[in-house]
Amino acid sequence: MVAVIALGGSIWLAYAVLHDLPGAAELRDISAMAQATTLYDKDNQPAFTIFQERRVETPLSDVSPHLVRAIISIEDQRFYDHGGVDLIRVFAAAATNLRAHRAAQGGSTLTQQLARQSFLSSDKTLRRKLKEAVLAWRIEREFTKDQILELYLNKVYFGDGLYGVEAASLGFFGKHASDLDVEESALLAGLVKSPSTYAPTINLDRALARRNVVLQAMRDNDAIDAATYQQAVRSRPRLADALRSEEAYGQYFKEEVRKQLVQRFGWDRVYQGGLKVYTTIDLEMQKSAEAEVARSLAEIEQRQLKRNPKAERGPDPLQAALVAMDPMTGDVRAMVGGRSFDQSRFNRATQARRQAGSAFKPFVYAAALEQGFTPATVITGLDNPIATLQGAWVPDDHGGSGAMTMRAALKVSSNRAAVQMLQQVGIPTAVRYAQRLGIGNLPAVPSLALGSGEVSLLAMTSAYSAFANQGMVTPASLVRRVEDASGQVLYMSSTREERALSESTAFIMTSMLSDVINGGTAWQARRVGFTLPAAGKTGTTNDYRDAWFVGFTPRLVAGVWLGYDMPRTIIANGYAGELAVPMWGRFMAAATRGDKPQRFMMPATVVPVTVCRLSGKLATDGCRGAVVFDRDGLATDRSMVYTEYFVRGTEPDDYCPLHTGIYNYNAVATSGDGVARPVVATSGAAQLPPLAPVDHLREPTPPRVDTRLGDATPVATSPAVAAPPTTPAGTAPRKRGFWGRVFRR
Repeated sequence: MVAVIALGGSIWLAYAVLHDLPGAAELRDISAMAQATTLYDKDNQPAFTIFQERRVETPLSDVSPHLVRAIISIEDQRFYDHGGVDLIRVFAAAATNLRAHRAAQGGSTLTQQLARQSFLSSDKTLRRKLKEAVLAWRIEREFTKDQILELYLNKVYFGDGLYGVEAASLGFFGKHASDLDVEESALLAGLVKSPSTYAPTINLDRALARRNVVLQAMRDNDAIDAATYQQAVRSRPRLADALRSEEAYGQYFKEEVRKQLVQRFGWDRVYQGGLKVYTTIDLEMQKSAEAEVARSLAEIEQRQLKRNPKAERGPDPLQAALVAMDPMTGDVRAMVGGRSFDQSRFNRATQARRQAGSAFKPFVYAAALEQGFTPATVITGLDNPIATLQGAWVPDDHGGSGAMTMRAALKVSSNRAAVQMLQQVGIPTAVRYAQRLGIGNLPAVPSLALGSGEVSLLAMTSAYSAFANQGMVTPASLVRRVEDASGQVLYMSSTREERALSESTAFIMTSMLSDVINGGTAWQARRVGFTLPAAGKTGTTNDYRDAWFVGFTPRLVAGVWLGYDMPRTIIANGYAGELAVPMWGRFMAAATRGDKPQRFMMPATVVPVTVCRLSGKLATDGCRGAVVFDRDGLATDRSMVYTEYFVRGTEPDDYCPLHTGIYNYNAVATSGDGVARPVVATSGAAQLPPLAPVDHLREPTPPRVDTRLGDATPVATSPAVAAPPTTPAGTAPRKRGFWGRVFRR
C-alpha cells in the first residue's frame, strides 16, 4: 500500500513538474527577449529609446572580461563545470539554511536563473525549483556555455529599469559594457542579487559594500590579484547616465514618432522588437527651440504681471508651440508642442487647430498670382461692402481707404485689400490652392482671407515651405528609415514632392514676404539679431487670442504659435509682431548660426522691372524725383521707384500717369506705403479721410516700423524695359522755369 501511494505521489509530482514546461521549439526560442527600440537623430546618433524593458542586446565578445569574471565569481563559481544544477552548491546552501533556520542562501546556477527569467515565476516553492532544475538541464543540452552566459547577461535585471549588461553599463556609468573596469564590473555584478536594494542611484554606500563582497569573491576565486583588489575596494565610482539623460529634450517629437510607429508596426514590435528608427530631429536645434519657447513664455508672463500685478497663473497657463523643418525634404528638425511635456502631452504643434489670422493671407495672394495678377496690381474699392449671409460687411482696417498695390497690401497686412483680392480671385479658387499646399477643411466665406479657418501649426509651416522650395510642397516627415534588430529595412521614407505653385509664384511671394521682415509687421526679427535673408508673415486673431509667425530662409522654415488652450486674450494689444516674432527671430538666429547668407534664386520665368510704387506702372522721371510733403508738411524730393518682379509677359507696358504734381507723403505712408491715388498739393497737404476702427483679425503696422519708401530689392533699371522718354518724339526739350523746377513740370 505504501509503495502504491509513493508511486502515485511520484507520478503526480512528475506530472505537476513536467506537464506545462515549454516545448523544444519554445526552448530554442529562449534567445527572443524584449529589446528597446532606439531612435536616432539626423546624424545617426542615439537620441531616444522606447521600451517595455530597457535593454540593449550585445554579444558576449563585447562584454568586459572583468564583468564576466565578476558575475561568475559571485553567482556561479562552477559555471563551466556543472550540467545546469550545481549539486555541491545545493547541498552547501541547504546546510547553511538549516543552521540559520531560514532561506539564508540560494543554490541556483546562472543556467537556473536564466530558466526562471525566461519561463517561470519567482514563487519560492518546491514545484518551481524542480521545474527550474529540469529546464536548466534541458538548456545545457541545447546551448553551449558561452551561449548561455550571453543570454544571461542580456536578460538579467540590474535595477532602475535596466535589463542586460549593456543598458546597465550605459545607465549607471555612461559607458559601454566592453569598457568597464574591475570595480565597475564588481558593482554591477553585486546588483543581481537585489537590484532595488543595492542600486547606486538609491544608496551608494550600500552599493559599495555589496561591491566589496563581490571583489572579495573575485579575489578568492583568483579572478583578480591582491593589488587589484586593494586598489578596487578603495575606489569610488563616477556615476553617469548616457542612456536616459539624452532624453532631456524633444519629448513632443519622440511622442509623435512613437505614435506613428505603433500605428504602423503595432505595440509589441515597437516596445519589444528592438527597432532602429532613424529620425529627422536635430538635437541642437531642438534645444534652441525649447529654450526660446521657455524664454518667450516667461517674458510675456512678466508683461502680464506688470499690467496686472495681482494676476496669477491659473490651471490653463499660456502655451506656445514651434516647428522647424527643411523646406526641400520636409524633414522636421525641431518640434515643441507646449511649455512642458510632463504637465501636458497634448501636442499643440500637431493636434491643436486654431485660426491663423493674417498668416493665411499669403495663400490668397499666391492664388491671385497664379491667376495672372502681379505684385504691382492696384487693389481698389477697399470701402466697397462684401455681401455675406449676415448682410453687407466691410472689414475694419488700419490701412486707410485708398487703393494700394498687392505688395504694399501684404506688407502692411491690409484686411480690406485681402478680402477684395479674395473676391476677385474667387473663394473656391483660393480654397483649392490652399488645399494643394496642405491646408484643408476651410470655410468658403469672405472672412477666409483674414484667416478664419482653423489649421495646425505643422500644416501651416509645411505650406510655407512651398514658397522656399520653388513651389514644391513636401509632406512633413519625422522618420527617415526603420530597421529591425537584424538590420533589415522595414520602412524608408520617400520625398514625395508635388507641384503646388509655379516657380515664379513661389519666388514673387517670397519677395513680397521679405518686405514683411525687412520693414513690415515682422521687423522685430531683425531687432533681436536675425540677419539672414528671409521671408514670412505674422498673424493675430480676434481679441488677441492667437499670435502666429511663419517664416523661412532657403534652407529652413519655422512656425511659432502662442495662445491659451481655452482661447482668451493673451495680452491687450498683443500683436504677433510683438509676441511671436521675437521668439521666431531668436530661434532662427540660433538655428542658423554659422550659416552663410543665401539668397532666394530667381527663376528664368521672372523678370525685374523698374516701376512706380504708387501706380504699379513703368517709372518715369517724375516718379524718381517726385516732390512730396512729409509728415511735417515740408516739401521734399522722394523717389517712388523700386524694382518689382513679374512673370515674363505680365510686366506693365505703359508709364505712370500720376506724377505731374506734388504728392503728400504723409497720405501715402498712412495709407499703407502704396496708395495709388495721387494727392496733388496746391496749397498745403491734402488730408485723408479718418481711419476706420482697427480690426482684431489683422496685423497693423507696428509703431516703430521703418516707413521709408526704400524697398528690400535694389532699385535698378530693368534690362527688359527701355527707359521712358522724357519728351515727346521730335520736340525739342523745353527749359524749366523756377516753378517748373519746383513742381517738376
